[in-house]
Amino acid sequence: MTRIGILIAVSMAAGLSARDVPEPALPVNVVVTVTGQKGAPAPPLTVDDILVSQSKQHLQVTGLEPLRAQSSRQLWVLIDDGTTTNLGTQLSDLKNFLSDLPANTQVGVGYMNYGRVQVVQPLTTDHQLAAKAMRLPTGMAGISASPYLALTSLIHKWPASSGPREVVMVSSGIDPEYGAGPDDPYVNESVDVAQRAGVVVYSIYYSGAGRWGHNGRQIFWGQNYLAQLSDQTGGELYWLGAINPVSLAPYLSDISQHLNGQYLLTFLARPESKAGFQAVKIRTEKPRVKVAGPSKVYVPAQ
Repeated sequence: MTRIGILIAVSMAAGLSARDVPEPALPVNVVVTVTGQKGAPAPPLTVDDILVSQSKQHLQVTGLEPLRAQSSRQLWVLIDDGTTTNLGTQLSDLKNFLSDLPANTQVGVGYMNYGRVQVVQPLTTDHQLAAKAMRLPTGMAGISASPYLALTSLIHKWPASSGPREVVMVSSGIDPEYGAGPDDPYVNESVDVAQRAGVVVYSIYYSGAGRWGHNGRQIFWGQNYLAQLSDQTGGELYWLGAINPVSLAPYLSDISQHLNGQYLLTFLARPESKAGFQAVKIRTEKPRVKVAGPSKVYVPAQ
């Protein structure tokens, strides 16, 4: 073989060997919710039914474990203290929701005010005790300061758990601390903190007290903030335009169905040179089935 031929052969072998070296990948766990069409129960799924992509490239799915029998689920009900006091007519629905949760679910109740959560009942499996702790919101305009700061504060103080963690948040979404407009830094921070901690947030819009609670611009952005928070953490926003629902029961029933359709999804993500959030897309090609999960995941450095 000539010298040129040898160089070409060596070059081709080097190219093949570079392509054969697998890219580094790290396992990532997230909670996803599987629902059927129009509220119908979703069929059981396997790893072959889930597609995860990062930068338009498919990632390997290595695990999909149903969480229905999970013994360490934790759930907080957070009520915005700046919500109008006629929320009192809905407290029975919230109490029934807690009472109907599986006996092994730990539930806590807190009120968001002054940028933090006032805990009236720490996490407990005594659902009746948690239900009794509920009270009317103060209905004082602006008392919440920022419901997103309050949520961030709660998650920072929430000890790590091996099971799924959820928040049901009742609020107008209005942020008196930041005001109205796009790109609220407190919303962004609460999303990042929730995604990193694996917390799924379900939001229920309920009007705020005072002048801001009836301001169309504030209501518009408050609902957008709630939608961003829930969509990007794998939850759901429940709302009925700018009016309050006659009953929270249908919303809470749907949340219960979501909790029963959760899976622990494990896939291999590609790390970057620095640790941080990576955008991912989680979906299924199974007909009449929807998969909801976080829009970003935290991936450690390579």
